[in-house]
Amino acid sequence: MKSNAELQQDVQDAIKWQPLLNAAEIGVTAKDGVVSLTGVVDSYSKKTEAEDAAKNVAGVTALVEKIEVKYPSSYSKTNAEIANEVLSALKACWDVPKDKVKVKVEAGWVTLTGELNWNYQKEAAKDAI
Repeated sequence: MKSNAELQQDVQDAIKWQPLLNAAEIGVTAKDGVVSLTGVVDSYSKKTEAEDAAKNVAGVTALVEKIEVKYPSSYSKTNAEIANEVLSALKACWDVPKDKVKVKVEAGWVTLTGELNWNYQKEAAKDAI
């Protein structure tokens, strides 16, 4: 019988060999023959390919699948993408002093906090984003 670490490595290797999958998208854990798959993929075919790859590994007795499918949309951005764009816009704005404005993004809403010396700097920060 394989150890948990060996089984986990075998499943990870099987996923790496699947042409549609990026191994970084799928997390693998194993315990006593039970393999859990987690992660986020952008198509249902990737989800089923990961499941099939794991099921075909010798030593896998059960599969727990927690892979989420999130279809890409050109109309929506993640909070991290929004935050990076806001930071880039603030860096490009010479009117806003560096490291004076903090950015928070939650559910697509941007909140700026900090203390600036002049009102024109506040307006420049708002205009930049």
